Amino acid sequence: MTAAFPLQETAITPGFVRDLPFQHITADTFPTIRPIHWLTSHFAVGGWSPLQRLSGMLTAHMTRIAPQNGFTWHPHRGLEIYTWVIEGQLYHEDTTGGKGVIKTGEIQRMFSGDWIEHQELNPWDEPARVIQIWFIADRHHQGLPAHYQQAGSDELPARRVGDATVWNLIGDGSPLEQHMKGRLSAMTVDPNGTTRLEAPHPGESLFWYVTDGSGNALHQGRQMSLGQYDVALARPDMEPTEITAGDQPLHALSFYLPTFL
Repeated sequence: MTAAFPLQETAITPGFVRDLPFQHITADTFPTIRPIHWLTSHFAVGGWSPLQRLSGMLTAHMTRIAPQNGFTWHPHRGLEIYTWVIEGQLYHEDTTGGKGVIKTGEIQRMFSGDWIEHQELNPWDEPARVIQIWFIADRHHQGLPAHYQQAGSDELPARRVGDATVWNLIGDGSPLEQHMKGRLSAMTVDPNGTTRLEAPHPGESLFWYVTDGSGNALHQGRQMSLGQYDVALARPDMEPTEITAGDQPLHALSFYLPTFL
């Protein structure tokens, strides 16, 4: 594992990842921070996480925004930012003139170009919880103007895998453009249902993030308990792995990125 920080590369705390085709890591391994009273974040990638950067993905973190709060105007540059709403809704406005509400089950893609400013607010009386993912935009897209897209689950390609529904958020037929390398899908496993974890393709590694629910993973005859914000890392040579949800649906995101393991 490399600990260097070149662009589009990987930075993982030395010794954190074992040389295994599949590794399960519990949520409490990663930092949960509350830098201000209205904000709570769980950093699976980026920030103070041992997974500092994965194939150009700078961060993948859960952010919970209390009612009547949020991030006022702030800038970005050189990034492709994806926001997946998992609870409540979020108001977005940016300097391209784009504005609107991102609701539960919707994804927004914002390409910052050389410069953009935006705000992300929760002006409602219920909390909002989102997963935000930052990628370094591929260099050959430098110079493109800032812009954004938004899509609901009914606009995203969906399929059944066992007892789970899988939506393609980035790549694999998603209507969202992309200016980074990788694929992303969202999985919802039915209560007490079972599905299989789809292995990464050759040349990819998998970062899998449980966003809600609990259950277990069965890998090489070993059963592992799964909880909210747990992580799994996998290589293409991973053995078949079954995911079973508890009495409530289990929700997870699968990031298939250029090899980082």
